[in-house]
Amino acid sequence: GNRRSQGAEEPIGNRSQGWRSRGYLPHFDGQSLQQVISWHLADSLPHDVAERMAGAADDVEIRRYYEAYLDAGHGACVLRQPICANIMQDALLHFDGERYRLLAWVVMPNHVHVIVQPLPGHGLADILHGWKRHSALQINRHLGRTGPLWRREYWDRYIRDEQHYAAAVAYIEANPVKAGLVGEPQAWPWSSAGFEAQWVC
Repeated sequence: GNRRSQGAEEPIGNRSQGWRSRGYLPHFDGQSLQQVISWHLADSLPHDVAERMAGAADDVEIRRYYEAYLDAGHGACVLRQPICANIMQDALLHFDGERYRLLAWVVMPNHVHVIVQPLPGHGLADILHGWKRHSALQINRHLGRTGPLWRREYWDRYIRDEQHYAAAVAYIEANPVKAGLVGEPQAWPWSSAGFEAQWVC
């Protein structure tokens, strides 16, 4: 079935499981929640820009600045290489339906956005750690390098309602268009829009 329509029909969940802090950004780890998560490569933000982002998860202007900075393509952008982007996308899809429901995603040249719903027994932090650990190992091996691939921090925001869900999917899938990489979302192969387009007859 269609991932996006399935996501809109699922219960949104509640906020009873509480907040916890990983580093200096708060992360809500309620397991029934659909959440938007974003993370980026270690070299995509210089230290001063990263500091400006710290603790500003609810500041809309700072988030827009952050997203525009990433979309400008700073850093080595190793995810621009098809093999590296495929490694990341394969990692996202690997446990879909087993540990989580992957509802929408895009792998950009220097960052990743997803909408995910953890399944019972699987926490958001563990899911993200698995994605980052596996992709870093495989990408570093491909590039013949060592050292950190991803920045430690990430952004997350729970989906409030169906309208928020639809807007978040549209934003994620339009990201390659906004960044000037393709003319339409379906043309970017490392995204839910491009992935689903491959199966349309």
